[in-house]
Amino acid sequence: MTAPLRLTDRKREAIIQAAIAAFRADGFEVASMDRIAAKAEVSKRTVYNHFQSKEELFSEILRRLWATSAAQLDMTYHSQRPLREQLRELLMRKMRLFNDSNFLDLARVVIAATIHVPERAQEMVARLASQEDGFKQWIRDAQADGKFKAADPEFASHQIYGLLKTFAFWPQITLGQPPLDAPTQTHVIESALDLFLSGYEIAK
Repeated sequence: MTAPLRLTDRKREAIIQAAIAAFRADGFEVASMDRIAAKAEVSKRTVYNHFQSKEELFSEILRRLWATSAAQLDMTYHSQRPLREQLRELLMRKMRLFNDSNFLDLARVVIAATIHVPERAQEMVARLASQEDGFKQWIRDAQADGKFKAADPEFASHQIYGLLKTFAFWPQITLGQPPLDAPTQTHVIESALDLFLSGYEIAK
């Protein structure tokens, strides 16, 4: 049983959720600490007790996004299992992530806040790339095992994630489309696997 949050932790969480809502509604530059305090139903002083600036609040939102994303990318290569089976598990985890409304809200806030600030965008891309190191290692291990063609692991990892994001991430982020239903998720995953493995798997 999970222990209840202390009052100070509940206030901190309320502030973070209020910041996500304010950044999404008004944009990072326009949203104010006053507005965030009002949304969180706490005093402005309480907000500053937890976060010294909007930038610090934004950093916490970034941290949550990276942590949520990283939890989906832990992957170990297994030489006795078919590549398709292993990759299907990875894509199913990613698909579950793309269907998480909290993750999508965080992603919308982060993307909107980075569009007009190149420095933030560069940091986001660098961090996302580092989160995918586990899958890149999986590709290297599959190559060493003679199951995966010689290819740049970074390029290949971007490619397979792109096949998913075209249908299950970007339309939801940019156009407000609903998450894919279960049959469509399965179709997108299996089609991505067909395309990816036809180009990279070494035939037996």
